[in-house]
Amino acid sequence: MSKKKKKWIHFRHHVVRNLLYIVMYPYCRLKFGIKIEPMKDQQHRPYLILLNHQMVFDQFFVGMSFKGPIYYVATEDIFSLGWVSSLIRYLIAPIPIKKQTTDIQAVRNCYKVAKEGGTIAIAPEGNRTYSGKTEYMNPAIASLSKTLNLPIAFFRIEDGYGVQPRWCDKSRRGKMRAYFSRVIMPEEYKQMSNDELYEIIQKELYVNDAKVTNNFYHKKNAEYLERLLYICPHCGLSVFESHGDKVACKKCNREYQYLPTKELQGVGFESPFRFINDWYEYQKTFVNKMDPNEYVAEPMYRETASFSEVIVYKHKEPIKENASIELYGDRIIIDEKVFLFDEVTAISVLGRNKLNIYHDKKVYQLKGNKRFNAIKYVHMYYRYKNVNKGEGHEQFLGL
Repeated sequence: MSKKKKKWIHFRHHVVRNLLYIVMYPYCRLKFGIKIEPMKDQQHRPYLILLNHQMVFDQFFVGMSFKGPIYYVATEDIFSLGWVSSLIRYLIAPIPIKKQTTDIQAVRNCYKVAKEGGTIAIAPEGNRTYSGKTEYMNPAIASLSKTLNLPIAFFRIEDGYGVQPRWCDKSRRGKMRAYFSRVIMPEEYKQMSNDELYEIIQKELYVNDAKVTNNFYHKKNAEYLERLLYICPHCGLSVFESHGDKVACKKCNREYQYLPTKELQGVGFESPFRFINDWYEYQKTFVNKMDPNEYVAEPMYRETASFSEVIVYKHKEPIKENASIELYGDRIIIDEKVFLFDEVTAISVLGRNKLNIYHDKKVYQLKGNKRFNAIKYVHMYYRYKNVNKGEGHEQFLGL
């Protein structure tokens, strides 16, 4: 007798969705000043929902715009929290995916959910935006979309970066909007090439919050910008520290004020950047001009963080609470354990400032203090990979 296949979709997911709506809808309206527009003419059918990724609460915004449960593709970090992960699986059954890697099982799970009649939600960026603009999307999203053969619904979140930038802890007072902008039916996109569909996905999900839109107020507007900034336009590689609505380079002491308009203003001098995106793009250009092989004798950065091994889809095994970290042009050394970039398969940022290192079929995680900058490790790793593959012209730095 053949073993009965375990179903992904259960009735309890409908119940949980409705209970969450009752609680989360008024909370999000009050907390984030968001206008959430319901999907028009939804009909009783499953969809593939593609969304741009701005905030921690993005999935709740989608859920409040759509009637019925949604099965979200989520990174392995939320599945490695022991009993908490087990509870999340039971209540909403998200689809796990290993970040920054090719995960065939995640594709299979998406196909299974689609076959059972479930709606799937994916943020093709895979990362919350650091800059305020929609980030890089893997072109494979087009072929996956075709494989699932579901109507594609595009969900746009606007001004979320103003309300809650990825690098901050506190949300600002302001207004934002979330809504479905377009639906493409299978009979329409099956006539397209993957490149044509990918171009439409990019266009529909592109949001530029790196400009003046509304005002966003908080007395600590600039707090923890050092999670993003690590290159000073005057000093080069540097370290920053923020307090209140200002952030300063610890080398030259130049101070910048982050305004409610999302603009930057130099304190006592003219800022070379108007928006955070301008600085973010400057950092990437700076790194893409570096030769990482010139930074192998002395570390570029030294700091400490908690160090653990992620037992994927189970829990995290602590290794050391205050491990010493050294970042070189070709490696990371963590308490004398050497992670050569040639042997590392991927490095990724999770949440605001956690760092995952994929090495020798294992996943390690660094979690620093609130001022820890994880993004520089990703940028340096990808720059090394590009140069040593003979692709020094390649601009993509992993985010």
